[in-house]
Amino acid sequence: MFNEGELIFSYSRKQAIEDGVLVEVSSVAKQVGSRYPVAVTRVLWDSWIVPDEGARRLGETEQGRLWDLLWVLHSVIKRQQPEGDRLFFSVLFTKEGKKQLVRLKSICGPGDNLDPVVTIMLPEED
Repeated sequence: MFNEGELIFSYSRKQAIEDGVLVEVSSVAKQVGSRYPVAVTRVLWDSWIVPDEGARRLGETEQGRLWDLLWVLHSVIKRQQPEGDRLFFSVLFTKEGKKQLVRLKSICGPGDNLDPVVTIMLPEED
């Protein structure tokens, strides 16, 4: 019925960013030291990057939390020199008045033009 390797459907990184499934954060990542384009999943963004009201009252912002996340990832990469395409790391966030250590996953793989790109997500996301 299908030829081997026949493409049925594709969903590009660009489309995922345009649709809001991924949040493009490359400009901040570049400031932190990333050589590759970086995006975070919408689930991660909404769950942990966007501070709740209590964290906002403490002065936390999306930009500050994003910077912290990217800095931790950059530091872990420099320290561990990961093998393979996945790296697990943890970031401390404040939510509902409590500090919580949140485990995250970073995947480096080919983007739409086969250049390396990084996507950061919760461990249970793909």
